[in-house]
Amino acid sequence: METGETLEALQTRHRKEQRDLVARTTQKKKSASKKTRKAVNDECDRLERELKERQTQELAALNGEQTEDAEDSDADIRVNGVQEAVEELSISTPPSNEAQDASSQQNGQRKKPNRAKARLARRAAEQDALAAQAADEAANMPDLREQERTRMQEHFGTHGLQEKEIRADGHCLYAAVADQMETTGLGLEPRIEPKINTEDKLPAYKTVRHAAAAFIEQNPDDFVPFMEERLDEYLQKIRDTGEWGGHMELLALAKTYGVTINVLHGDGRIDKIGEEGANAEAKEIWLGYYKHNFGLGEHYNSLRKSP
Repeated sequence: METGETLEALQTRHRKEQRDLVARTTQKKKSASKKTRKAVNDECDRLERELKERQTQELAALNGEQTEDAEDSDADIRVNGVQEAVEELSISTPPSNEAQDASSQQNGQRKKPNRAKARLARRAAEQDALAAQAADEAANMPDLREQERTRMQEHFGTHGLQEKEIRADGHCLYAAVADQMETTGLGLEPRIEPKINTEDKLPAYKTVRHAAAAFIEQNPDDFVPFMEERLDEYLQKIRDTGEWGGHMELLALAKTYGVTINVLHGDGRIDKIGEEGANAEAKEIWLGYYKHNFGLGEHYNSLRKSP
C-alpha cells in the first residue's frame, strides 16, 4: 500500500487491479490448449486468490482494523472475567436484580458481532461484484487468438505458404528451422561445426540448437552486448535446456546456415534476418511467428512453400 493513500484512492486502485487481473486471466484461459488448460486455470485461481488476500490486508491496514481486533480481544477477556465472578457469586448468594441486569448486559456485549469481520465480509462482497463486472467487460474484448489465426491464414495465401504445426515445448524456433532446412533440401550442416560431446544421433532441433550456440561462441562480440548473463551460461541454456529462442538465435542460425530467415507476423510484416543479395534469394526459409495463439506464449511454426 502506498504511503498516505486515502481510502477512496485505495478502492479505486483495487477496482483497477481487479479489472486488469480478470482481463489477464480471461486471455490466458482463451489461449490455453487442452494440455495446458488445467495449469492455466490453477495459475489464474492462484492470482485471483493472492490479489484478494493482498487487497483485504491493505484495507485492514488502512482502517486500523488490527488495532480494533486487539481492543475487541481485550474486551472479551474483561467480559469473561466479570461473567466468571458473577457465576461464582451465584453459588452462595441468589442474584439480585442489579446482578441479573449486569450479567445480561455483559452477555449481550460478548455476543455482539465482530465489526471488523463484518466490514471484511462486506468488502469481499463488493470485490466479488467488481470481479463479476470486470469478467463481463473482458468477455466483450476481442479474441486476439482467433484474429491472429485468421490474419495468418490470409497471409499464407498471399505468399503461397502452407503451415507445418510445430509442438509448443520451448524448442519451437529450433524445430521450425530444422523442418525448413530439411524440407528445402539445404540440410543441417552449419558453417561452424558445433561441439557435440556424444556419439548418439541428436534430434534435428537439438542439432540446430548446437549450431546456434557454436556460432555465438565463435562470434561473441556480435552477441555479448545484448546478453543479460555470462556467455557460458547463455550458451549452456541454448545447448542443454528448453530455453526459448529469439532474435539473436535466429541471426546466428541465418549466418551459420547462410540463409535468409523470413519471419511472418500476424499483421503481415515480414522480418528478414541474415543473408542479403542474390544468394539470399535462392536460399531462404520461412517461419510464422505467433504472439497470442499458443498457451505457452510466443511461438514459431514452419511455413513451407505450397506445391
